Formats: sequence, C-alpha cells, structure tokens
Amino acid sequence: MSQSEVIEKIKAQKKLPNLKFSIKEKTEAFTKNLFYTLFDEETPVEENIKKLGKDFEELADLVCWKPDTPCRDIWQDYLDMLPGILKKLNKDAEAISKNDPAANSIEEVILSYPGFFAIAIYRFSHEFYKFGLPLVPRLMTECAHGLTGTDINPGAQIGTPFFIDHATGVVIGETAVIEDNVKIYQGVTLGALYVDRNLKNIKRHPTIEKNVTIYANATILGGETTIGANSIIGGNVWLTASVPKNSMVSHTPQINIKNTSK
Repeated sequence: MSQSEVIEKIKAQKKLPNLKFSIKEKTEAFTKNLFYTLFDEETPVEENIKKLGKDFEELADLVCWKPDTPCRDIWQDYLDMLPGILKKLNKDAEAISKNDPAANSIEEVILSYPGFFAIAIYRFSHEFYKFGLPLVPRLMTECAHGLTGTDINPGAQIGTPFFIDHATGVVIGETAVIEDNVKIYQGVTLGALYVDRNLKNIKRHPTIEKNVTIYANATILGGETTIGANSIIGGNVWLTASVPKNSMVSHTPQINIKNTSK
C-alpha cells in the first residue's frame, strides 16, 4: 500500500468524532490543581478557584457534546460543595493518622498515603458523578487508579471517615455502599457477581455497614450482599452472601511446613 492509502484506511477507522485525548489530559490537570487548591499551603485559594472555574468550562464544552446539556452551569453548585468535601477528607486523614501506627502526622498521610489520595479523588469525582457530568468523574478516579493501584468507581457511596491501608489492588464497584468508619486493606474487592450490560442501573455491588474492617485480599460480591455493622472480615475470605452484624469471618488455609534440613 502507498502511504496515502494507509492514511485513508486509518481515517476510515477513526469513527468517534468526540474521542479527544485532550479531555483526559485536561481532566488530569484539573484534578491535580483541585487537590493542590484544597491542601497545599502555598497554593493561593482565590486565584486557583478562578483558574479551576475556567478549566472546568473548557472541560464541560469538550465532554457535553450532546445538545441541551449545559454542563457549565453545575460549576457554582460544585464549588459550594468543596468546603464540605474538604471537611470529610480532613476526617479521613485524621482517622488514618490516629489508627495507623506507621503514620507520624496528618501531613504525612496527605502527602504520601496512596489510600488517602485515592479517597480524595473519589470524593472530588463523586459529586460530578451525581450531577451526571459525562466522562470527567471516571477520568478523575482513573488518575488515582493509575498512581495508586486503587480503583474506586465514582458512583460508589462512601461514608466518613474511610480508611484504605496500603491501598494497592483495592477495587470498589459503582453501586457499592460503604457506611461510616470502615477500614479496608490492600487487595480487597467489592464487586459484582458477574458482568452483564443488562445490569446497568441495578445494584450489583455489596453494602458495608458501619465500623467494619475488611482485611487483605478479601473478595465480597453481589448487590444483595450486606456485611453487618461491627464485623471483621479476615484476609482471603470470599463472600457472596450477607453476614449479620458483629460477625467474625475467617478463611483457614491448609499450610504444610516441612523441615528441609534433614
């Protein structure tokens, strides 16, 4: 094939006129700027809020390509929510600092804990998700996913405070409900029993009630699955059914130890 033929074939396959990678790049920049605005002492709040507003207008124009979707109009409502979001995140950071013996300060938690960063970006994106803003909420949480290995869908409902320890490999699905004061460890999955497009708009991820601790690599599946308040779910547990409150659930593997010195 000639070069011109190759070019024409590529053009013929590019059938998505609204697929613009600038949306992803602008969302990543917006997310970082929002995080700095709320937490960084040296970032001027007033100046950055104005910049965030302009950046959001550009994003809204890119993602709201369908007619009669005035995405720009939600910015002021979102702005009004930022103090409340920051209040929740300060409670999250405080809970992590109080509960993790490895944490030396709240500053350390905010600057270096991947679990806190993932929670922060989730809380930023969740309000946009509730507004019905296309693409941006998911792209925001993917920023955190790529940096931390923690995949929280912006549609999940998560109480305060929330603590993810170590964070890597955590997956929290779109319709999951997590109540206040829940702690989870690395590798935990709150997922669906199976994937089917017909399940859209149906609750397919579990509910975790207050004061539950879920240890590493536990898998909890299903929209009707509820983990009762004050329960402890041990590491590597696989659950597809509900657990009453005040439960202790454990998985006991068979471990064989052989002395190889003889």
